[in-house]
Amino acid sequence: MKPTLKFYLVLAGLGLNLALSAQPKLVDGVLAVVGKEIVLKSDLDQTAEAQVRQNPGLKVNNCQVFEDLLMEKLLLHQAALDSVEVGEDEVQANIDRRIGVFIQQIGSEAKLEQYYGKSILEIKEEMAPLIQNQLTAQRMLQEINGDVEITPSEVREFYESIPKDSLPLINAEVEYSEISIFPEITDQAKQEAIDKLKEIKDRIENGSSFSTMAVLYSEDPGSSRNGGEYKGIKRGQFVKEFEAVAFNLKLNEISEPFRTEYGYHIVQIQKKIGQELDLRHILIKPKISGEDLEKARSKADSIRTLILNSKISFEDAAQKFSGSEDSRLNGGRVMNQQTGDSRWEIGQLDKTVFYTLEGIEEGTISQPVLFRTRDEKEGYKIVKLIDRSEAHVANMATDYQRIKQVALAKKKQEVLEEWVNDKILDTYVRVNNDYLQCTFERQWLNNSSYAEQ
Repeated sequence: MKPTLKFYLVLAGLGLNLALSAQPKLVDGVLAVVGKEIVLKSDLDQTAEAQVRQNPGLKVNNCQVFEDLLMEKLLLHQAALDSVEVGEDEVQANIDRRIGVFIQQIGSEAKLEQYYGKSILEIKEEMAPLIQNQLTAQRMLQEINGDVEITPSEVREFYESIPKDSLPLINAEVEYSEISIFPEITDQAKQEAIDKLKEIKDRIENGSSFSTMAVLYSEDPGSSRNGGEYKGIKRGQFVKEFEAVAFNLKLNEISEPFRTEYGYHIVQIQKKIGQELDLRHILIKPKISGEDLEKARSKADSIRTLILNSKISFEDAAQKFSGSEDSRLNGGRVMNQQTGDSRWEIGQLDKTVFYTLEGIEEGTISQPVLFRTRDEKEGYKIVKLIDRSEAHVANMATDYQRIKQVALAKKKQEVLEEWVNDKILDTYVRVNNDYLQCTFERQWLNNSSYAEQ
């Protein structure tokens, strides 16, 4: 197939592609070029490693991983041509959400850092370019098939096309809502935390090492063992109260104690390079007494009584009283971050929630139960079971929305494949000889250059 005019325009605008095409072989480490995007050997290795980390024991198909990367690069190349972009704030917010899920799955920030052998900040920095590419590719996908819709008749036609013995088994699931009550922090507890930090600050100013004090006293599991150190801090990475203090300190200056949602801190700036900081900090959390915790239990019980007596709805009570921000904004309904909806498979539930829901019927509200957040905050919650479904074979009566989502995804995939086949024809694609033996799902080699032996 002859190169199109667009091929020459793209090639002329990309010095690296032009340089590669002039050589008999691809540059070492470059596995493919798609338009203005490059697939590196390190991209393949990192993606394969991530798949194994998420699914221990998985036998990775390098050809499949390679084709997935080709697909991502095609989307990124077209996104650049169409000026489809994703902002840095969106990238950081996505990273924070993913880190939150990882921490919830593994148990704590310290365990996550131990697992990867890196600090939370280092993990975030490594994730940033990967997430930037993923979000940009997703945004391009939305441009391609975001307007695709499906009718009820198409959903039924899709369902009826599935052989009866191939219908999927839906695991037992629940939907639930919660109201979380955290103990009030007393003025005395706040002052004790502040006084402790002032004492530590005095010791540092009189010659003690900030790093040693952080190891001994800081209650931040993400940095205490590293002497309270965080490097390469940019705006938007920490809560605004923390940044308001840190970015206004002078070099080596130690702040006065200040408060964030995590507790009370002191901060010292180690290095400033433009708008980037290296710093150390010490966190002290105000102590919660047994009496404070009992007051939280009593408040949760009183709210339950108001709901049972029809003085207030569960949804309104959640919005008014709950300390869990994510569920509070949904009227108490807890969303599954892994799926994006409100249904939870039994195996996905937190142990406290699992045992609580086991003891109640649909539509009823539990007694207050003690729980602990991933950052070790204790409180009491009441839980309402909205719906429980037993394991069953998918059917139109109970699983219409789920079947609709699958049918719509299939239709979108068909639209995407048509788009890909069209774009491959007029996008420069160059593949390393080592991957020419792969059996691809798409026709990457129909319009491809490749390195000569």
